[in-house]
Amino acid sequence: MTHRRAVVTMILVTLMWSIAGIVTRHLEAARSFEVTFWRSAFTVLALGILLPWLRGPAKLMRSLREGGRTLWISGVCWCVMFTAFMVAITLTTVANVLVTMAIAPLLTALISRFFLGHRLAARTWAAIAVAGIGIAWMYAREVSAADPRHLIGTLIALAVPIAAAINWVAIQHTRQAADIDLLPAVLIGALLSALITLPFSLPFAASAHDLGLLALLGVVQLAVPCLMSVAAARHLSAPEVSLLALLEVLFGVAWAWWGAGEAPAVHVLGGGALVLIALAGNEAIALRGRASP
Repeated sequence: MTHRRAVVTMILVTLMWSIAGIVTRHLEAARSFEVTFWRSAFTVLALGILLPWLRGPAKLMRSLREGGRTLWISGVCWCVMFTAFMVAITLTTVANVLVTMAIAPLLTALISRFFLGHRLAARTWAAIAVAGIGIAWMYAREVSAADPRHLIGTLIALAVPIAAAINWVAIQHTRQAADIDLLPAVLIGALLSALITLPFSLPFAASAHDLGLLALLGVVQLAVPCLMSVAAARHLSAPEVSLLALLEVLFGVAWAWWGAGEAPAVHVLGGGALVLIALAGNEAIALRGRASP
């Protein structure tokens, strides 16, 4: 894969990731934990077909047996991300969830600083401060809102970037071990998410229409783009991946606005703009610094 093709692939990945909000808004009967269960279950089904095809059944089983603690830590993180995202998006707006998720790279930098001893540049500390102001702006408005569901949904969404940051740090910690294949962790995460949410999903209320949309999410919005992103990330620098991942926020908000009439509130636009500017500025400077030598 060439660099240009990797960039195009990541743009396509973010476009596929971004459809979750608009698709969820067109469900007829499925709600909350049932939505999460069916999406995770369809993801398990898709990965159960795709991973043996890509890795081979024998290699996949060996990866699951020999992955060790890091594989399962990563799997639990994927489970938290899959579960918290869908529960949050049924409680609050798409914009609230996506903007909250956008702080994942900055949380990753903080966790890397304290657990891996990575030094943070002054620009990164500045970006963390600006993004913190943006998130505080959003949360302050939700705290004073009449409907507490938006605050609860936004707080649940915060689990997604935290889990993503822990997952990335765990992967960084073992990246020199070439024999550890962490792609099966996505399958573990989806399976755990389905098992955890199953008891809270009964009795099922999803219609055939809902199941079709949730199957679309499980395969097209989650399983396939996750595999594509792994392939593309091998040919891109970390700042490039972080910058391109911001497109999910823009695409997702635009989809929900256009396809579901969910216009983002002023405080979400303002706070989100601060988060995106902080993250984009930090990663753009890092990318320029890598290119200069």
